[in-house]
Amino acid sequence: MKSRVLNRPAPAGLRQRDIKTSMSQERRERQKEKFDIKISSRNWGRVAIYAVLIVAAFGVAYYVDHRTQHKHDAFARCLTGRGVKMYGAWWCPHCVEQKEKFGASFEYAPYVECGIKGDLHGLSQVCKDEDIKHYPTWQFPPTGERVERVFTLQELSDRTGCTLP
Repeated sequence: MKSRVLNRPAPAGLRQRDIKTSMSQERRERQKEKFDIKISSRNWGRVAIYAVLIVAAFGVAYYVDHRTQHKHDAFARCLTGRGVKMYGAWWCPHCVEQKEKFGASFEYAPYVECGIKGDLHGLSQVCKDEDIKHYPTWQFPPTGERVERVFTLQELSDRTGCTLP
C-alpha cells in the first residue's frame, strides 16, 4: 500500500519529511490505542506466583505417586534376604498379577524367570533343575516348601515374618 502525503502547506520551519514522520507517528499512536493489549498493566508478580504454585503442585503429585509406588521396597528386600523365591514366566497372567501386587517394588522381589523370551514352551535351565511345573511357584525356607499360587502381600508377610509398611 502506497503512503499518501497530503499536499498541504507545511507550517513554518517544518519540511515535507518532518510532516511525513509526524503523520506516521500519529498513525502508529492511533493504531496502538485501537489494537494494543495492555501488556504492561499485567501483574507479573501474580503470574510468577501462579506459575510457582502450579509447578509445586505437579512436584507434590509426582512425589506422592513415586512414594506410594515404592512403599514395598523394604518388604521385597526382606523376602529376598530370607531366601524366599518366586518362580514365574513372562507370559503367565498369574505371575503378572503377583508382580502388580508389589508395584514398582517388584524389582527387589526374589524373582526367578523360568520363561524364555519369544518361546512360549521354553523353560530356563534353573527351572528345569528345580522341577518347576506351574506359575507362580513360591519357595519358602527353611524347609523349601513350595506353593503354586498368587499370594496377597499380607499372606507372604505372615509366612515369612517380613513386615509390611
